[in-house]
Amino acid sequence: MNHLIHEKSPYLLQHVKNPVDWYPWGPEAFRKAAREEKPVFLSIGYSTCHWCHVMAHESFEDPGVAELLNRDFVSVKVDREERPDIDAVYMAVCQAVTGSGGWPLTAVLTPEQEPFFVGTYFPKDSRYGQPGLLALLKEISGLWKEQRGKALSAGRQLKEALTAQETLSASRRSGPEDMACLFSRAVEMFRHSYDSSYGGFGRAPKFPTPHNFFFLLRYADMQHDRKAGEMAVCTLRALACGGISDQIGGGFSRYSTDEKWLIPHFEKMLYDNALLSIAYLEAYQVTGEILFRETAVHTLDYVLRELTGPEGGFFCGQDADSDGVEGRYYSFTPEEICSVLGADAGRRFCLDYDIAKPGNFEGKSVPNRVGTGSVPRRWREDGSLLKLYEYRKSRAALHLDDKVILSWNAWMIFALAKAACVLGEGTYLDAARRAHDFIAAEMTDENGRLFRRWRDGEAAHMGNLDDYAFYGLALLELYRTTYEPHFLTEALVRAGQIVSFFEDGENGGFYLTAVDAEALIVRVKETYDGALPSGNAAVALLFGRLAKYTGDIRWLECSDRQNRYLAGAVKDYPCGHSFGLVALMEGAYPSEELVCVGRKEEVFPSLLKYLQSHPAFFLYPVVKEEKNEKELAEAAPFTESYPVPENGVMYYLCRDGVCAQPETDFDRLDL
Repeated sequence: MNHLIHEKSPYLLQHVKNPVDWYPWGPEAFRKAAREEKPVFLSIGYSTCHWCHVMAHESFEDPGVAELLNRDFVSVKVDREERPDIDAVYMAVCQAVTGSGGWPLTAVLTPEQEPFFVGTYFPKDSRYGQPGLLALLKEISGLWKEQRGKALSAGRQLKEALTAQETLSASRRSGPEDMACLFSRAVEMFRHSYDSSYGGFGRAPKFPTPHNFFFLLRYADMQHDRKAGEMAVCTLRALACGGISDQIGGGFSRYSTDEKWLIPHFEKMLYDNALLSIAYLEAYQVTGEILFRETAVHTLDYVLRELTGPEGGFFCGQDADSDGVEGRYYSFTPEEICSVLGADAGRRFCLDYDIAKPGNFEGKSVPNRVGTGSVPRRWREDGSLLKLYEYRKSRAALHLDDKVILSWNAWMIFALAKAACVLGEGTYLDAARRAHDFIAAEMTDENGRLFRRWRDGEAAHMGNLDDYAFYGLALLELYRTTYEPHFLTEALVRAGQIVSFFEDGENGGFYLTAVDAEALIVRVKETYDGALPSGNAAVALLFGRLAKYTGDIRWLECSDRQNRYLAGAVKDYPCGHSFGLVALMEGAYPSEELVCVGRKEEVFPSLLKYLQSHPAFFLYPVVKEEKNEKELAEAAPFTESYPVPENGVMYYLCRDGVCAQPETDFDRLDL
């Protein structure tokens, strides 16, 4: 056993029996490197990463590689999901030096944590022009021993370049005044890269990137741009029918290796499924298409069934590999289908789901509906999908990363709360409440600060910006579903912590790490959206929504300040900041604030009916009743001036700063 033996991360524990003498990130490893005058070999990945497994089997389980690493380096393993702050620093270096990034991330550092070599996956031995890890390690070791000054100088230069890049980014505080131009330019960029045949943007491999759909659906709604909406809607249809969607068990894989969304990279991540659920719910509100409703339900039910812990938190994801083979769990032969469903039903199922010889994936087939469209209901109603699901589970098993990441759980809470509102399904709200209560009990310290990770009874690592910002948005979505003021109050607390611990008061924007977090070689500030929206974009959206819900000038000023900073970061490449554009839209477009005063039981039927059938992207409802008026007034003082009627309900609608005549009939509101 190496020094990872006491860690909780499933990724680190996967490497605990490696012959490499791994250390977790921490002072002990860097003190050892300084004391023994050795460079640090840093490897960053996560437990459901296919190529991380490949590199582990090829190299880190190999005695020859281990001997070289143990002799000439101090080796450190990092789980990027637990420590995105470390990953962000060295991924930025990798992208700057090599022009690309990904996992596994490989870096060699000085004992002062300064990188002088970066890359991603390396095979053990050189092949097809790709350098091998053994040869690289020997070369780096020789450089360190014979030309250490050169390595130290390179490390300092890379650190200075990264610091300069962060400073330049921080200085772009002000964006264009004409936001409409910024939004339209982003849409044109999406049109330019849109695949009109199969949906999505760019070439294979294709990632779903749900926040692109959030922006396009809102733009289409506000600008009456049908084609912008079609880019989102057509892509969501293609995703639902492709092999990237698990047709048997629900849920989505991380990305597609081909242009048709047919063959995925099979790992499933919680955040993808949460964000895609939100996108399908919004598309259902916009279009009323039953396919979108079914896909949202299929995805949410997958998460509740397979990624939900007994305590109420949601697990990170499932591996692409089973029995060491990528995709084995998800692919079938026609003979297998017929053996489970019977010959006649099996043949019909194979026709509907494109399962044939020689197959579409390594001699087998990944079920899909690319050529057939919506799923025939009979396969769900007659139990055939359930039979195949149970058969698949008995045939192979998937590794489950069972740690709980707060920011990812926040998006799942958001998705479940939205589903409870849009679909009228109480089970989803119950699950969202349980997760909220779990975070309050297990991932919050005695001072009210959030932890990032929980596993096996232990919470660890200070929460980062995205943990606080995403959770704040989830709390507001819980308020929008339940209209219980304590969710609004808690969102205000998290927003206040964001300002206190993360804000760059001099240059604008918010750092990824808190002011009292571990100091790395640079304190990064992210605005670009990746697989997840950026924390800075989420902060902008959170502040803007708090200003609408509370009427508090503080949050309006915070929102304006953050929007100016964000617009400066977005303007050069707006389609790479789609969630930031969503936040800017909520500040730029006219909004509607609706105060509903009366018994909640009388308010809900009309209000929820409207929200279920309309996207209501820029509507901010507040519900006041006698039993919550004091608590609501503490969070939203402006509501004190609205009297509670003795009977019935009063509706007060304001649009873009202008208030209309109060109404007693919801249907008479000009929404």
